[in-house]
Amino acid sequence: MQVNRLFEIIYILMNRKTITARELAERFMVSVRTIYRDIETLSAAGIPVYMSRGKGGGISILDGFVLNKSVLTEEEKTEILSSLAAVNAINFDEKNSALKKLSNLFGESNSEWIEIDFSSWYNAKDEIRIFKDLKSSILSKQVVSFTYVNRKGERTLREVEPLKLCFKGISRYLYGFCRIRQDFRFFKLSRLKELSILEEHFDRKMSQPIFNSDSSFSDDYISLKLKLSPKMAFRVYDEFDQYIQESDGSFIADIVYPAGEWVFPYIASFGHYCEVLEPAEIRAGVISELKKTIHNYL
Repeated sequence: MQVNRLFEIIYILMNRKTITARELAERFMVSVRTIYRDIETLSAAGIPVYMSRGKGGGISILDGFVLNKSVLTEEEKTEILSSLAAVNAINFDEKNSALKKLSNLFGESNSEWIEIDFSSWYNAKDEIRIFKDLKSSILSKQVVSFTYVNRKGERTLREVEPLKLCFKGISRYLYGFCRIRQDFRFFKLSRLKELSILEEHFDRKMSQPIFNSDSSFSDDYISLKLKLSPKMAFRVYDEFDQYIQESDGSFIADIVYPAGEWVFPYIASFGHYCEVLEPAEIRAGVISELKKTIHNYL
């Protein structure tokens, strides 16, 4: 596309003192006449490019030029660079080539106000490998197989047509068509083990956005009312939206959490600083789990 070529020409000119039209034509696989038209377009847009004849001549750009008010406002530049930083965070791309190129083109721009890293604090290498393998399989439309651990701790071998990598809240998911279940499914990346990319290709495509309703996830949810010690204040602020603080400093929090056995390890992660107030069946379940735990130490 012409726009991409124009940006690339500017970048080349900013890194090389002079380049000939023929060199640019060969690089972009277009005619010399097309390059001349591109230079005219850039000049008309206010980019200070010029041509010189004779030995050592060619196409040049004024020294010290940066792509600033002639094309984009400062706010627009900041938004573009910040967006690229966010995209780079999910690509796990150490080269940052697009970000570096546009940063050079824009000169000094206020893009350091945000820093994003979606990788976890642990198993980062495995996570990056799985992410890159899934990205490759999605783009090449290749079927993948893996062992999946569900919320009950059950392990099943899955064969999936991968369609999209998703980020929801603090979790990462693969969305695809599960051939075992014959239905579309979300697979949490942290529960995905022994990933293999198969030779088989598929034709299935995404028909619509998957986060267009609250029913995107098939998990059932339960409402919990918890009482937490003031020592858990940092987690209350980090994890809960609805809570009140009592006169003694404790917190009463209302949360929605996926139903199933995973709720008990979550509650246990607060230690003795948490008490389940409602619902009664979860409170009874916690008591039962604590008795089992105590039995391990008798």
